[in-house]
Amino acid sequence: MQSPATPNAASPLEQHPLLAGYTPSPGVADELFDGNGVMRPVWRPFVEKFLALDPAEIPQRFERGDQYLRDAGVYYRQYTNDVLAEREWPLSHIPVVLHESEWAGICDGLSQRADLLEAVMADLYGPARLVSEGHLPPELIAGNRHWLRPMVGVAPRGGHYLHLLAFEIGRSPDGSWFVLGDRTQAPSGAGFALENRMATGRIFPESFPRDHIHKLAVFFNEFRGALESLAGRGEEGPRRVAILTPGPANDSYYEHTYIARYLGLSLLEGEDLLVQNGEAMVRTIEGPQPLGALWRRMDAGFVDPLELDPASQIGTPGLMEAVRLGNLAMVNALGAGVLETRALMAFLPQISQVLTGAPLVMPNIATWWCGGAAERAHVRANAEQMMIGPAMAVNLPFDIDAATALGGQFRSGAQASIADWLEAEGSKLVGQEAVTLSTTPAWRADGKGGGSVRPCPMTVRVFAARTAQGWRFMKGGYARIGQEGDATALAMQRGGAVADVWIVSDKPVPPASLAPRPDGGFQRTVPGTLPARAADNLYWLGRYVERCEDAIRLIRAYHLRLAATGSPEDARLERLAAFLEANGVDIDQPVPDALLARLDAAQSCASKVRDRFSTDGWLALKDLARTAHQMTATARPGDDTARAMGVLLRKITGFSGLVHENMYRFEGWRFLSVGRALERADALAALLIQFADEAAPEGSLDIAVEVADSVITHQRRYRVQTNRDTVLDLLVLDADNPRAVLFLLNSLKHLLAALPRAEIAGRPGEILRALLPLRTKLAVIDPEAVTPELLREIRSDLYALSDLISQHYLR
Repeated sequence: MQSPATPNAASPLEQHPLLAGYTPSPGVADELFDGNGVMRPVWRPFVEKFLALDPAEIPQRFERGDQYLRDAGVYYRQYTNDVLAEREWPLSHIPVVLHESEWAGICDGLSQRADLLEAVMADLYGPARLVSEGHLPPELIAGNRHWLRPMVGVAPRGGHYLHLLAFEIGRSPDGSWFVLGDRTQAPSGAGFALENRMATGRIFPESFPRDHIHKLAVFFNEFRGALESLAGRGEEGPRRVAILTPGPANDSYYEHTYIARYLGLSLLEGEDLLVQNGEAMVRTIEGPQPLGALWRRMDAGFVDPLELDPASQIGTPGLMEAVRLGNLAMVNALGAGVLETRALMAFLPQISQVLTGAPLVMPNIATWWCGGAAERAHVRANAEQMMIGPAMAVNLPFDIDAATALGGQFRSGAQASIADWLEAEGSKLVGQEAVTLSTTPAWRADGKGGGSVRPCPMTVRVFAARTAQGWRFMKGGYARIGQEGDATALAMQRGGAVADVWIVSDKPVPPASLAPRPDGGFQRTVPGTLPARAADNLYWLGRYVERCEDAIRLIRAYHLRLAATGSPEDARLERLAAFLEANGVDIDQPVPDALLARLDAAQSCASKVRDRFSTDGWLALKDLARTAHQMTATARPGDDTARAMGVLLRKITGFSGLVHENMYRFEGWRFLSVGRALERADALAALLIQFADEAAPEGSLDIAVEVADSVITHQRRYRVQTNRDTVLDLLVLDADNPRAVLFLLNSLKHLLAALPRAEIAGRPGEILRALLPLRTKLAVIDPEAVTPELLREIRSDLYALSDLISQHYLR
């Protein structure tokens, strides 16, 4: 592969039909072609392979990448009135290609900037020389909601405030790179970069030029090691490292779950933590366990409602105290969001000279502080030249996703109202120069199965991690792509896309992964301790799924008989309707709202344990819920609804099969299975109270056997028509029938016995002691002893057992 310095004459590639419409704008740098219209050498190997493809094959390859992302469940949150609205990951299929020598220069400049930001952070929460000596305006810091007073004087564990950074950079028309913004609060995108790479690997699986692309796993391996070192060791061994997430409503929640799985870290929410004697502890099913380091993915103000934002409902009281005492390392340190303040960029060139004695190697986008009267007067006088953009309140963090003053010539009426704007905003203002970003190749479909390559504006997000060897940079992975001719749409919330970034070498790059090196020896790791909240969600996921299946079977039984009789006044239908309505199911609705609510509840529980749940299982559950919601517009009473319920039944049993066959048999699987077994046993008892009662109408026993999915079993076991004794024997007392109460109680015994603290000093604990009399009673009685009163006692005992499980493990 050629280096960028290698001369290269024009070739037929530049004249290829797919590039016919590729015309960079005058005065705009382009990644594919240089200023003379000649293809850059670093792109040539990829372009040669790409343009050699059959044009009909290109959309098929792109669909292969998109299908991978759909199968993997990659998404981000769309900010709408529905806080859980999702949008498929918007992959721009053609990667951005940069040479390793150019990337090394970028990383050198950003390494200096990372050290500078660390020094600024240390000063702002330490001696405050930058403010006292006049290098920073006091109001810029004191009035900033991201400057956290409780952090003043707090020395961070490990000695550093910053551990993971992201920089948004762009290329100017002269070819140089500049910084558009710093991400220090809770940088996102590193996990999505991995998925970008996986997807492009499906699109372009050829070994060349892929063998020359630097791998991303090296970065994550080094960062994981740094996190483990930062967490330190306790009396019982290494302290745990976890990721702190705001929860499923966050736009990057998928990334949080993906990174947690990829690095083997626990994914925690605020309610998973507590602070005891100044120590941060994780609530687990084994009791509180000490925590050494938290990779924070939520804004710092929400972390501790006791000392930071009292309105926070997602934080943990006391975490600030654990940080203050040096018992908990926070990645990044609380208060790091102040470094994202847009106006701070105006002072960084001077601060760099003050703190390091050297200028910034990679400059900022030009920025002005408009905080005083003289500065405001200057801006008014030079508004046309300075092109002040909108949304410049300095007391807000710099957020490139929300900013509209990046990526193009943003004049749009801002100059006309600049004087009024300055007056209204007062002193807390910052102006920023409009910039022109470089363009990069992106595929634009023509709607007819084809398309072409077009130049679209681009920024690159660069990730840096602090390690024992200094700052290490991810070699590629993440670029933001806007619409052709419209650089305002870089943000995904505005319709922008994301592309993989390939950092290519002249020589093949060695493979890399998170797996141990062959000379490191084999070591089987034990699954981590299960947080109580995760156990609770898995337990209720099992219960909600079972409730859904039970409702589906009952609704199908009703509509099968409605189709056969055509009479809702049939005694069996009336009893079925009354039973369903007593459980909140409106039988007048073919696909009842209550069923949809149960499916949504199951999906909500599963969404909170995505890091512990298989992708196939998650997609199967989503497909089930989506199908049920779609059926509300088409299903009609009778045969049509019965068939619809049959479809849902096959989908929900498919989900159950995926979970049963594929989920690792650790505590999480046990809690899921306990929830299902308890719910099924309770539902069977409730069903038999109504349909095995002597006063039940003729045919009720058949309904019970059908809903319990035991018709064939009954025929083979008893070879007679259903009667009360055979049905109760099969559905209550048969230890080999997975649809029998005794079978479920035996399963519960084995599941609960495997949980922590199930036995104390070799004797059954409280939960097993509560279960033992119920199992024994059913093991020794005959069917005639199974009365409605006994079935009600069974339900009561199951409720008590559920309460004990919650008290011991789920709080």
